[in-house]
Amino acid sequence: MHELSICQSLIRQIEALARQHRAQAITRVTLQIGPLSGVAPELLEQAFRVARKGTLAETARMVTWRAPIRVRCEQCGKESAAMINHLTCARCGDGHTQLISGNEMQLVSVELLGGGHTLPSNGNQEDTAYV
Repeated sequence: MHELSICQSLIRQIEALARQHRAQAITRVTLQIGPLSGVAPELLEQAFRVARKGTLAETARMVTWRAPIRVRCEQCGKESAAMINHLTCARCGDGHTQLISGNEMQLVSVELLGGGHTLPSNGNQEDTAYV
């Protein structure tokens, strides 16, 4: 299950970010995952629940967004949406395309609680920063 090692690396990255901002905790992590990334979002979320124990992200929620599959046609230059097993151009139907989106896993945002930085006051007792 390579999702666990991915989550362990992710935890190291977001904890470093939290320490940099002197945050007390990490409350949410948002990722964008492409269907061609080789990462199963459901398994990643399960692994995250294991990897976060004893860290600043212990109570954090993981949110995943699905990245679209997009290709650029080498024949006509058009960028278009594509399907997992059908990476052809939507305009001309040519199969000589370059994948431009859909194989990535990106950290989109990290929500931090408290810390030594100035946060906008919203009247709540707990202030949150979005990084």
